[in-house]
Amino acid sequence: MITGPLVLGLDVGGSTTRVLLADLDGRVLATATGAGGNPVSHGAATSARNVLDALRTALAEVDPARVTAGVIGLAGGLIAATSLDEVWPTAGLLVTPRMVSDLELAYTAGTAGPAGSVLLSGTGAAAAQCHDFEPVRTADGHGWLLGDRGSGYWLGRAAVASALAANDRGELDGLAAQVIHALAGPHPPGPRVRSALITAAHADAPVRLARLAPLVLDAATAGDPQARRLVERAADHLLDSLTTVRPAHSQLPVVLAGGVLSPDSPLTAEVRTRVAARWPDAPVTHAGNTAGAAAWLATRRLGHADGALHSLLTR
Repeated sequence: MITGPLVLGLDVGGSTTRVLLADLDGRVLATATGAGGNPVSHGAATSARNVLDALRTALAEVDPARVTAGVIGLAGGLIAATSLDEVWPTAGLLVTPRMVSDLELAYTAGTAGPAGSVLLSGTGAAAAQCHDFEPVRTADGHGWLLGDRGSGYWLGRAAVASALAANDRGELDGLAAQVIHALAGPHPPGPRVRSALITAAHADAPVRLARLAPLVLDAATAGDPQARRLVERAADHLLDSLTTVRPAHSQLPVVLAGGVLSPDSPLTAEVRTRVAARWPDAPVTHAGNTAGAAAWLATRRLGHADGALHSLLTR
């Protein structure tokens, strides 16, 4: 039976909330996955409910009072940190998890080296230069209304705009047909599909357009020319964000993170090509378990973290 203090790691994204509970030796006791809990995307009440549900699942078999440290990574966390204040005592925790940015989690999940760069593209997108694992310079991450260029949302919105333009030309094939079918069902070209697509795109929260990103990426992999162009534009945007924060001749690692920059994504291949051309000597890695990275950061605050523990929790 495992006894002693525990640490808690949470990665709260726009689409998914991930929780990991571990002891100080890196043994994972529980994990949980829930709906997205980002307050910027979902509002304070929905965010708190989704995070609490995932947290209760992870803590179901242990006494929450054993948790002695926690870290929560949250996009927009510095803006919306207080929206989760009531979650922790409601879940039975005696400690308040330390809030960090999703960029710090992503970087930590990708390397044990304390300094380097991270480029993240999921529902949103941002880049950061990190020192002692903490972002010291950031670019983008401004949310769907003001930025997030090259993100899943950006790809989804661009795909809808491209489909509308294709309909205007009377050319509903390839990616355009797939987008229209996904949002509005099968339609012939013309005014009715235009109206149906615009109505469908506005019927849900704007950030939900990110759900179209996998469709764009799959079409690009299959060779669809319009999807390829959107992926190349997204890669240019992401490289622009990374160039904003990263020194010109740096040899420090670059960590790629987020569902849109998964290892087998065509966008990742485009980004890797651009990074290699600009920083040929920099190692490029992918973020691993971000909730595990949060737990490692929590353990680090207690003075117990090392490279071996990092490997256990972030794999």
